[in-house]
Amino acid sequence: VQVVESGGGLVQSGGSLRLSCVASGFTFSSYRMSWYRQAPGKERELVASIRSVGGSSNYADSVKGRFIISRDDAKNSVYLQMNGLKPEDTAVYYCNARGIVVTSLDYWGQGTQVTVSS
Repeated sequence: VQVVESGGGLVQSGGSLRLSCVASGFTFSSYRMSWYRQAPGKERELVASIRSVGGSSNYADSVKGRFIISRDDAKNSVYLQMNGLKPEDTAVYYCNARGIVVTSLDYWGQGTQVTVSS
């Protein structure tokens, strides 16, 4: 099983970034895909989650209206479009796959750093 994030980097406040996550080794469409983030000294928090293509998604209040999560099951990929970035969005962003039926199946990527300068 592999979960690999990419797309992080340094951006100015108000800018945009698009994170990508490519997964392999499991049946992608059977997994809820989520993005989490962890800032220095803080606990990891859920940013956005999507159950299936065209299915329900949910967002942390802090990113609603600015971030969009999407997935492409044909490419075993999930994306996070981040607009209107703020310095408080600075964190390591992690991709997570959790089984929709068997929730104990839970896989994480290694994370990608997002830094927003003021």
